[in-house]
This record gives sequence, structure tokens and C-alpha cells, in this order.
Amino acid sequence: MKNTKNTQIYQVPEEARHDRLDVFLALQMGISRSQVQKLISSNQVKMDGREPKKSGERLTSAKQIEVQIENLEKKASEKKAKAKKLPKLDVVVETDEYIIVNKQSGILVHPTQAGEINTLVNMLLAKYPEIKNVGEAEVRPGIVHRLDREASGLLVVARTQKSFENLKQQFKDRDVDKIYSVLVYGHLPQDHGQIDFEIDRGGDGRMVSRPKIDKMKLRNVSKIQDGKEALTEYWVEKTFKRFTLLKIKIHSGRTHQIRVHMFALGCPVVGDNLYFNKKLQKKSEQELNRLFLHAKHLEFTDLQGVRVSFDKNIPKVLKDYLESLV
Repeated sequence: MKNTKNTQIYQVPEEARHDRLDVFLALQMGISRSQVQKLISSNQVKMDGREPKKSGERLTSAKQIEVQIENLEKKASEKKAKAKKLPKLDVVVETDEYIIVNKQSGILVHPTQAGEINTLVNMLLAKYPEIKNVGEAEVRPGIVHRLDREASGLLVVARTQKSFENLKQQFKDRDVDKIYSVLVYGHLPQDHGQIDFEIDRGGDGRMVSRPKIDKMKLRNVSKIQDGKEALTEYWVEKTFKRFTLLKIKIHSGRTHQIRVHMFALGCPVVGDNLYFNKKLQKKSEQELNRLFLHAKHLEFTDLQGVRVSFDKNIPKVLKDYLESLV
């Protein structure tokens, strides 16, 4: 993507030809689909120089999307005046080419259209201003992967453009190992397994997933769900009466992948207010007020060709929650 002072221009890759315009921009800009729709309705978005017919128009033949960002910058400056003091940045490792941080729960990785100031990106820029022009988007300098706001754990941030390209390619090739500690409701069918349900965005904006079916059978035509391939591997670490603690490795990087896959399996993540089953929750249980999802292990290859790995145990609030279940 190439930026000018007042616009952001996104090139449309071949694999996105069947995507909706609003979904594509939401993922590229790191904002919600409703926020993208507001941009489209206010004529701030163009597809190959023309205004789109609707927010859900498919990118069938589109080559690039142009977004006017003057209003975004104005809102960001207004938010800055009201910003609270940023929490302390938890740096695990710092090198000349990358930074490993332990993101706290409740912190956005980068600003959305609303122009939030209390984000990991703003914390990083305050300490490492040189990353400002690293990456592909002004709103997420140095960021090659993300963690949900209410999740915590390890995140690698590129400090140079060369490092960014190296990490981006590894994520694309699925050469980065990411391991999570996750507490879910219920019990898994086996101690070790894989979930390969395809993931797509539903009509309400949430991601959706369900078990694969034989698409060749005529009776399944009405049940076919479009989606992208996704693979989640899990190991049971400890079982409780109503919960299971899992070690999870994701082999793909779909939006909300762990949360959506566990929900589709009937074992939603504890503390998830988006993908949940009320029948599994009890009024008497302790409220967690965050996702029990922590990125505890991260492994990749640096620019010298050396495989490096980092680990971070779950925070105290999650340890205390587990102890309350014993």
C-alpha cells in the first residue's frame, strides 16, 4: 500500500477478488466494518477511481482502493487531547531489527477509525520513534501481526523495513510458531486434536465457522458456507469440572481464529463476550473481565537466519482465576 498526505491506497491482491469491499477495508485498516461503511456512505472511498455502488460490493475486477483520510486525522487529533496516560510498555526483548513486547489485556494494538490514542502503537512510537515509517500502513507502523484487545501476550514488532518484510513473509509462509494458553468451557473430545473448520465473516460482522461437510453431495448444497481455510491445533493441559485449560497452536492467522474455532466446537473461550454460550455460564462463577487467551510462545527466524524463540507465562490475574477453579 502507498500513502499520500490525505489518502491511503490499497492494492487488491488476487486472493481478495471475491471479498466484499467493506470486509477488505476493515481488515486492511484495522477498523470495524460499520466504520468502513460510514466512510463509503460519506464518499471517502473509491474503487479504481469510481465511487462503489454499495459497501458490500465485491472486488471482482478492482485493482486498488483509495480512502480519503482527512476526517480520520481530525478525529485522531481530537482524541489525542482527551487521551489518558499510557500504561508502561512491557518490553521482553529489544534488538536492532525487532522488539518483542508483552501486550496487556485491554490495549488495542493500533488505532481504528475512531483515532484511539491509548494503543500499543502509540506506546511503541513514544519509545521507538524510528518505527514510524516501517511497514505498509501509517496507523500500524512495524506491526506484522495482532492480538485481540482483551487478549494478552507476546507480539513481535519490526524495527526496520527489512525486518518487516522478513517477518511478513514468514507469517505468510506460516513459518512463525505461535502458542497460546486458553481456558475454555466444557471438555474436548480428545487430549490432542486439530480443528480445520473454514472461517468467514457473517452477516452481523462476527466471524463464523462450522464443521466441514461433503460439498459434493446434493443434499448439502443449502448448508455450504463460504470461508477461508484455517487450522487450529490443541493439547489439553488440565481439566476442571466445567472447564479445560488448553495449549493451542494456530497454523493460520484468521481473524478471531481461536475464539471462533472453539465456539464452533462447543467450547467457547472463557471471558469472551462476542462468541459465547449463555447456557454454559453460571451466575455464581467468578467474572474474569477479559479473555482467557494469552500468547505465551513466539518463534521465528531473524535476519541472520537464526531461529529465535520467546516465552511469557500467563499474567497473575489468569493464574488467580485458575486457582479459584481448583
